[in-house]
Amino acid sequence: MSFLEHVFPLILSEQVKDRFERIILWGAIVSFLVHLALIFFNQVGLLKIDNGPGLLTNPISAIYTPFSFILIYEIYLLIYYIPRSTTTYITKQYEIITLVIIRRLFKDMSNLEISSDWFTLKYDLQFTYDTITSVILFYLIYLFFKNDKLIRRKIIVDESAYLHRFIFFKKVLAFFLVPILIILGIVSFFDWFLHQIQPSAGSLESFTDINNVFFDEFFTILIIVDVILLLVSFFHTDKFHKVIRNSGFVISTILIRMSFSVEGIMNNFLIIGAVLFGWLILLIHNKFENLEKNQGIVNK
Repeated sequence: MSFLEHVFPLILSEQVKDRFERIILWGAIVSFLVHLALIFFNQVGLLKIDNGPGLLTNPISAIYTPFSFILIYEIYLLIYYIPRSTTTYITKQYEIITLVIIRRLFKDMSNLEISSDWFTLKYDLQFTYDTITSVILFYLIYLFFKNDKLIRRKIIVDESAYLHRFIFFKKVLAFFLVPILIILGIVSFFDWFLHQIQPSAGSLESFTDINNVFFDEFFTILIIVDVILLLVSFFHTDKFHKVIRNSGFVISTILIRMSFSVEGIMNNFLIIGAVLFGWLILLIHNKFENLEKNQGIVNK
């Protein structure tokens, strides 16, 4: 038994996934209660925290913290599915960016101003954009998932040596991705924390939106992972529609990463465009798969 076959189940097995899910659930509950307590202490004056992002002023913003734990679990699932299914791995990317927007909604609720000038106020407008975007993304993810499942029922299982090597490579990739993302998460958190207690210690522009902490670098890493998977997939298949599908997924991830560099409605447009592009690529790819299957039947 190789080193990877011995260690991989200790990190990315079904049992570890279930155990990690329970840990995340308890972490989300405890963090929510702690956040609520900090908001209460801050409001009654027991704590005096200069809170730029507005996370300690309104109880609604406490929901932001357990959602962060949910996102940690989704990131783990993304790594978990890399060796198992490329399309499920991509679906997890879309779920993560959707949850990032949902989390942003809870944070921005504390800054809402209910007035007749709704469409002229910055936070109210952003809340409107994010609400509409989350619904659109939810439906697009449903369509993506539906098309993925439909084609899976028709695919004949490939037991070739090339596929086994490809899966082994994806396991190696997933294995090394775990410590990389843990280190990135720790560094991102401490950079953000240092900025909160000593603003001069970091770049102010880097923390204008707490929602971008970790995730802009995270999607940069995913672009590299997607490109590596694209290149290695050439050893497994050179079919045109599969090459285009994998290339399209890279473009989709790049669009998501670009969304972190802009604010306002352009941020929402880029995210919707990324998921819509990925769905269209998968839809056309599946039509190619059906055409190949039907031609195979006719030839027989």
